Amino acid sequence: MSEKKANRRELLRPLHLLGIALVCGIFAAVVTLVSTGAFTSRVNASIANGSYQGLTPIALGLVIGGGAFIVTLLIMSMLILAVDPRDYQDKTIDRPVLYDEEPGDDADGSGEPGSSSSER
Repeated sequence: MSEKKANRRELLRPLHLLGIALVCGIFAAVVTLVSTGAFTSRVNASIANGSYQGLTPIALGLVIGGGAFIVTLLIMSMLILAVDPRDYQDKTIDRPVLYDEEPGDDADGSGEPGSSSSER
């Protein structure tokens, strides 16, 4: 019973990650559609006539967009696994957490030079 209940922000964090990955996938799909000429009359006419060879720009855009979505989601999830949020739950963070500690810094945040936990 002593466990802290998750608040709304913690529960919606996966949706934020999916939203960012979705935006990246849509952006990649739109760039692919524009660069392959999907909105030009020449490409649309050749697709309608059946003389267009290869993957249509719409299908290529869906493939590239889906790939970008998956890759973005995978990279962001790996980055999230790099840091344990419980280590920084009660501390004030004023610098990036994955940087090495500076010589004057210590792990408990007291700021005293002799109280570093990484002394040998």
